[in-house]
Amino acid sequence: MHKNNQTLVHLSLLVALGLVLFLFESVLPRPVPWVKPGLAHVATLLALYLYGARAAFLVVILRTVIGALILGSFLNPIFLFSMVGGLAATCAMILFKSFGRLFSVMGISVIGAMVHNIVQLLLAVVLVVGQQEIFVLLPGFLIPAWFMGLLVGAVSFFLLRQIKHTRLATPAWFGPHIA
Repeated sequence: MHKNNQTLVHLSLLVALGLVLFLFESVLPRPVPWVKPGLAHVATLLALYLYGARAAFLVVILRTVIGALILGSFLNPIFLFSMVGGLAATCAMILFKSFGRLFSVMGISVIGAMVHNIVQLLLAVVLVVGQQEIFVLLPGFLIPAWFMGLLVGAVSFFLLRQIKHTRLATPAWFGPHIA
C-alpha cells in the first residue's frame, strides 16, 4: 500500500477509535456532572506519538465534529466546550511533548486532561456564568482530571508499546514522532 494511503487509513482508524470512545463515554453515568473519563484522548495521544502534531489536531477536530453531529450537539455550547477544550489540551500536549523525554506519555496525558478542564472552566466564566467565583470548583475539576489523565495515559502507553512490538508496525507508524 502506498505510504500516503496507509497514513490515511491509520489516521481514519484513529478518528474512528476516538469517536467510538467518545460515544461510549456519552452513555456512561456520571456521578458528578463534569467528571468524564476522556477516553477519546487515547486516539489523540496515539496520533501525536505516531504521526505528530498535525495528525493529533486532525483526530481531535474530526472526532469532535462527527461525535457532535451524531449526538445532535453540533454548534451548541456543549460542542464549543468540547472543541475548545480538546484543541487546548492538544496544544498543551504538543508543547510538553516537545521537551523530549522530560515527560512520559502518562505525564503528557495528565497535562492535557488538566488543561482541558481549566479551559472549559474559563469558557464557563466567559460565556455562561460571568463570575470568577466559579474557580472555587477548580479542585473538583483538577483532581478527577489527574486520575483520568493517568488512566488515559496508561492505556495510550500500553497501546503504543503493543503497536511498536507487533509485526503490523511499519516504518509509517514509527517515524520520527515516536518517543
